Amino acid sequence: MTSWRARWLASALLKVPRARFTAVPGYPGIQAHQGAKTVHGHPQRILLTHSETLHQAQSRGFDQTLGKVTAWLEELADTPARGKSRRTRQGLEDHLQKITHNSWVAEVLTTSLAGDTPATFRLTFAVDAAARRKLENRVFGKRILITNQPDWSPAEIVAAYRSQSHVEDSFRQLKDRHVVSFSPMHHWTDDHIRVHAFTCVLALQIAHPMTRTAANAGYKLSTRALLDELGTIEETVLLHHDGAKGRPRAQRTLTEHSKRAAKLGELFNLKTYAPTR
Repeated sequence: MTSWRARWLASALLKVPRARFTAVPGYPGIQAHQGAKTVHGHPQRILLTHSETLHQAQSRGFDQTLGKVTAWLEELADTPARGKSRRTRQGLEDHLQKITHNSWVAEVLTTSLAGDTPATFRLTFAVDAAARRKLENRVFGKRILITNQPDWSPAEIVAAYRSQSHVEDSFRQLKDRHVVSFSPMHHWTDDHIRVHAFTCVLALQIAHPMTRTAANAGYKLSTRALLDELGTIEETVLLHHDGAKGRPRAQRTLTEHSKRAAKLGELFNLKTYAPTR
């Protein structure tokens, strides 16, 4: 999709009134409106969602941005008003454009620069409250989700979108040089590189279900923290020799570890692999 078509599609969707949104089952505070469009010659489902939590966060963030911009404008306006400006008109306009470059800010803020010389320059500005409300109602809290899955419900589309964070977490985990790491990789042939990649992804596929299982049991740990905790459960071999002839008697046992490590060991049934006394 070309950039102008994407902007047109987004602009048209954002104009859909909130009255046409319906609640998404299983996601409190999330509403959605469904539609269909042809993208790159293929029919696609469009889901426009609105999150009240995101809406409030964006509103607060925009107010902070607007506050910073107005503070800069007050400082910019004060300099020529005191007759101390040395900028040319073009210089002031360029600086003004730099301060108000944010598209949302430009939509709600009006500015006016009067005068022809540095001594007579006067800058005035104002925030249009009506434009601010219009922007908030049109944009804040909304996301546009596009899928080629015709049978998915709105809840399934939202779930699939939110699951991307797990994919991103997997890539971050593969970059961890200590746990389930893809690098450093001491291989040069294609076959060895493929085996290395397969082993790393397989380890990740095992580690993530373990992390989820621990979280469901009340232990919300990162993959590294979980494996570090389990890593404290070690096996040691004690050799006993009474001085007589023959080999010393070997006794295998587990090292001391925390109560949480013991609980995790029970959760993953590690006693199956523990030494017998």
